[in-house]
Amino acid sequence: VSREVIADSIETVCRGQSLDGVIAIGGCDKNMPGAVIAMVRLNIPSIFVYGGTIKPGHYHGQDLTVVSVFEAVGQLGGGKLSRDDFNCIERFACPGSGSCGGMFTANTMSSAIEAMGLSLPYSSTMASEDEEKAKSAEESGRALIELIRRKLFARDIVTRKSLENAITVVQAIGGSTNAVLHLLAIAHTADIRLSIDDFETIGNKVPHLADLKPSGRYVATDLHRAGGIPLVMKMLLKAGLLHGDCITVTGK
Repeated sequence: VSREVIADSIETVCRGQSLDGVIAIGGCDKNMPGAVIAMVRLNIPSIFVYGGTIKPGHYHGQDLTVVSVFEAVGQLGGGKLSRDDFNCIERFACPGSGSCGGMFTANTMSSAIEAMGLSLPYSSTMASEDEEKAKSAEESGRALIELIRRKLFARDIVTRKSLENAITVVQAIGGSTNAVLHLLAIAHTADIRLSIDDFETIGNKVPHLADLKPSGRYVATDLHRAGGIPLVMKMLLKAGLLHGDCITVTGK
């Protein structure tokens, strides 16, 4: 299912119900940008709740993600991994619920949406199974009521500056290249001029701060324990690389 189909479905339901506001919950490649596109189209008070990341699996002292299994298939075929080790990696790689644990598309987009201001601080790197994720979802409901009271709409939050903030954060955490496709689609929906060249321009200024899988060593829950996206944004803001005047769903 494409992000456009998801956006169409959300928009149809919300317009049919004449809602005062909307909370969208997502957790994978297409449904997350699809939800944001629908929020921008509807332009009502809106907040995004990420379903949460999966915790890493563990084997022989190594953190595992779903990609560990893909790599193990190649190692097994090349005679560099025993069948017993392969079976253990396959069993232990995904120990519970949640989106893929490295900085793949889901965690990239949750981080981008938080940086854009459409979800609560810290929520983009919380593990799906942890109690704080449930509490954050509950807090999102309270935040939506305040957005409705203040008449703060999706297009007040999704602006050229907030999209640049999202791009900056994605670059800093080494996020998925799918963010290029999705952020361009969101910008197009919001009638904001944004091109692939903007990613290059911003990327030339932004340092790579987080050593995250698949190219690095760590997973999203490690980033969360270190301070999450708010810490990354604080560092970027201090370096003069973020727009600090963008409004978010917190009202701040």
